[in-house]
Amino acid sequence: QVQLVESGGGLVQPGGSLRLSCAASGSIFVIDAMGWYRQSPGKQRELVATATSGDIPNYADSVKGRFTISRDNAKNTVYLQMNSLKPEDTAVYYCNARLRPSPWGTWRDYWGQGTQVTVSS
Repeated sequence: QVQLVESGGGLVQPGGSLRLSCAASGSIFVIDAMGWYRQSPGKQRELVATATSGDIPNYADSVKGRFTISRDNAKNTVYLQMNSLKPEDTAVYYCNARLRPSPWGTWRDYWGQGTQVTVSS
């Protein structure tokens, strides 16, 4: 069993900051990419940011220059520092990890339960 546990969501005013964390635990052999996606009501889930095992980041155009993704591979944890938040950043944010649970297993995607981020005055 693999679990991804997110924390750090909440309510913040426009222009404010939040930091999301996601820790992967359980049966993990190796992790490739980790990242964050978000989903707003009535919209499809979209990529926010991902980072490879070598910590090479990839960002959605809408968050470039405002959000920073980082990883602590020793802790199987990924972070998302969100600055200059806008009301359109309001969504449920989901952590994702692409990993192999065992040496003989295949690569699979795992998801966290989601954490709500609300940007409002």
